[in-house]
Amino acid sequence: MRLLDRYIGRQLLVTALFAIVVLSVVLVLGNIFKKLLDLLVNQNAPTSLILSFIAYVLPFSLTFTIPWGFLTSVLLVFGRMSAENELTALRSNGISIPRTCMPVWGLAAVFTAICLWINMDVAPRAQQQMKNALFNIATSNPLAMFGTDKVIEDFPGHVIYVEKSSGDRLTNLLVYKIDADTKDLKSVMFAREGRLELGTAMVKNSKGKMEEEKQLILKLIDGRYEERDENHPDELSRLRNGIVVAEGSVAISLKELYEKKQKAGGVSSMALGELLATEKSERTIEINKRLSNALATLAFALLAVPLAVTAQRKETSVGFAISLAIGLVYYLFFFLTDMARNRPNLHPELLVWLPNIVFFAIGAVRFTKLSRR
Repeated sequence: MRLLDRYIGRQLLVTALFAIVVLSVVLVLGNIFKKLLDLLVNQNAPTSLILSFIAYVLPFSLTFTIPWGFLTSVLLVFGRMSAENELTALRSNGISIPRTCMPVWGLAAVFTAICLWINMDVAPRAQQQMKNALFNIATSNPLAMFGTDKVIEDFPGHVIYVEKSSGDRLTNLLVYKIDADTKDLKSVMFAREGRLELGTAMVKNSKGKMEEEKQLILKLIDGRYEERDENHPDELSRLRNGIVVAEGSVAISLKELYEKKQKAGGVSSMALGELLATEKSERTIEINKRLSNALATLAFALLAVPLAVTAQRKETSVGFAISLAIGLVYYLFFFLTDMARNRPNLHPELLVWLPNIVFFAIGAVRFTKLSRR
C-alpha cells in the first residue's frame, strides 16, 4: 500500500507543481506584464523595481493558483488512471476508492496549510511592499510615473495629463488641482513644457513641529492658468482665467502619496497581527474570507476525484479545460459573495463560505456514489 501511495502521491505532486507554475504565468503574471509593459518600456522605470513588483504580486496569486493547480492535478492523474483501467485493477484487488485517495487527502491538507499561511501572513505582507513600489519609483526616478499620453491620478489632490514624455522633458501638460475633501476642481494649468525635480520643504507635522518632507517639483514653462472661486467653484462666472506665467511650479508631497498607497489596500493587506487590532466586523469578515479561500483546495479535491473518474479522459487538454471551467465558476462565485462585505444585513462573514459549502456538498454526494459503485 505504501508503494501505491508513493506512486499516486508522486504523480499528483509533480503535476500539481507544473499546473501551479503554468496557471501563475498564463493567468496572473501574463496580465501583470501587460500592465507593467508601459512602465518598463515607455517610462524608463528601473528593471529591478519591475521585478520586485512582480515578486510582491506572486504570493497573492498563489492563494488562487495553488488550489486551482491541485484541482488540475487530480483531474489529470485520476482521469488517466481511470482511462487506463488502473482504478478498475485496484478495485479488483480489494482496494477501494477512499483508500486509493489517501494521497489526495494528504496532499490537499498540505496545500491547504500552505495556502492558509500565505493568506494570513505572506500575501498581506507582499501587498504592503507592493504598495510601496510606486513610492519607490517616484523617489528614485520620478519621470517614470509620467508616461506619454497618460493621465496620472496617483498624487493626492492632483490629476495630471502628459501628452509626450521624452528624456527629462514633458510636453503639453494639463494639471488639475482637486480639493482633497470636496473633490471640487480648484484650478487648471496648461503648460507647453515641463520638467521634474526632487526637492524638500519644511512643513508642520501632526504635532505642530517642523520637519523636512520630500516633494516632487513639477516645473511648468509657458503656462496658462485658470482658477475657480474658492467659495463658489461651480460658478463659471466667477472663474479667473487667462492668467499667463512664463515659469511656475507645482509641489507634490511624496508623503501624501505614500500614505495614500498605505491606505489603498485596507484590511486585505494586513497581516494577522494587524488584522486582530482592527474593527471587529471587518476583522471577522476578512479572517473568514481567508480561511474559506484556503479550504478551496479540499473542496476542489473532493469534487475532482469523481469528476475525473466519470470523465475517463487521459488527454491533458481535456483535464486543463475542465479545471479552468470549475476554477472560474468557483472564484466568480467567491468574488461575488465577497462583494457583499459592505452589506451587513447579508451576513458577509458567513456568505464567503457559500462557495465552499456548495462545492463540498456536490463533491461529497458524487464521491459517496462513486465509492458505492
